[in-house]
Amino acid sequence: MLKKDIGIDLGTANVLIYVKGEGVVLEEPSVVVIDHETKNPIAFGKDAYEMIGRTPGKVEVIRPLKDGVIANFDATELMLNYFINKIRGKNIIKPRILICCPTNITEVEKSAIKDAAERTGSKKVFIEEEPKAAAVGAGLDIAKPEGNMVVDIGGGTTDIAVISLGDIVTSASIKTAGNTFDNDIIKYIKDKYHLLIGEKTAENVKIKIGVACNGNKKDKMNIKGRNLTTGLPKLIEVNSEEIEEALKLSLDKIVSMIKSVLEQTPPELSADIMEKGIVLTGGGALLKNIKELFEKELSVPVKVASSPLTCVVEGAGELLEKIYLIDRS
Repeated sequence: MLKKDIGIDLGTANVLIYVKGEGVVLEEPSVVVIDHETKNPIAFGKDAYEMIGRTPGKVEVIRPLKDGVIANFDATELMLNYFINKIRGKNIIKPRILICCPTNITEVEKSAIKDAAERTGSKKVFIEEEPKAAAVGAGLDIAKPEGNMVVDIGGGTTDIAVISLGDIVTSASIKTAGNTFDNDIIKYIKDKYHLLIGEKTAENVKIKIGVACNGNKKDKMNIKGRNLTTGLPKLIEVNSEEIEEALKLSLDKIVSMIKSVLEQTPPELSADIMEKGIVLTGGGALLKNIKELFEKELSVPVKVASSPLTCVVEGAGELLEKIYLIDRS
C-alpha cells in the first residue's frame, strides 16, 4: 500500500479530505449519531445529518466540533476514524496528515486535534491555520512580499488574515459564521412569528433566500414549524428582506472585525490590499450579495473565490505537495 499524504479541513459544519495526487475525495457533514444504550455510533456524515431533528430519545445527534475546535473528543476521534477508513480504498496507510484550524485556537486545542488525528494511525500530523490554506486554495501567491487578505467564513468561525512572505502578518477569528446565521434565522422566526423551526430548515432558508443586503419581498419561500402558542404544525411565508434583517447584527460583527484587522495592517500591505482586494472563502462567501455589502462597508474591492467551499482543503493539498514548507522537524 502507498503512503499518501492527506489534507483535512476539519470544519464545524463539514469535513473535507484531500489525498495527495488525487484531489478532494471526501466531503461530508461533521455529524455523528450515537446510541445512548450501547454507546455505539449509528451513523456519520451525510447519513447522520439526515437524522437531525428526527431521532428517538435513546439516540443522540452530535456535532463533535464547535466554533472550529473539538467539543467532543471521543466523537471527533470516531468520526475521523470513520472518514479515514472510508478512503482506505485509495491505498492509504499511515499517512502524514495536515489539518487546518482557526487562527485563534489555543495550544491545548491544537493538541486535542493532533491527538485525535494521531490515534487514527497517521504517521505524522501537522497543524496549519485555515486562512493561510484558504489563500493558497484560492490561487493567491502568498510567498511574495505583498499583502493578501483573506476572509474565510466557515461554519463555526470567521477567520480574517493578512498574509505576506508566506506567513500571517495580522489576523483575527470571530465565532460568528454560517452556524450563527442559521441560529439568527431560527431566533428571528421564533420572535416574529412564534414559530419554532429546526436547524436544517434554517439552513435551507439561508441557502435559498438568504441575503446580506438589498433583500426584497419578491424572493420568498414557505417554511414549516411548530406554533409555540398552539403547539400545532404551521406553515408561514418569509422573504429575503426579512432574512437580511435577521442576519444584520452578525454581518455587522464580521465587518467590524475585518475593519479591526485592516487597522492593524502595515501601510504598505494596506496599499496592496486596496489594489488587489479582499478574497472571500468558506461557505459563508456564498451568501447572496455579501460581496456588495463588504465593498460598501469597507470601501475595498472584494471578490469571492471560484470554489469557496473547498479552498481550505485544496490549499492544504497544495501545501502537502510542498511538505518541506510545513515539516519543520
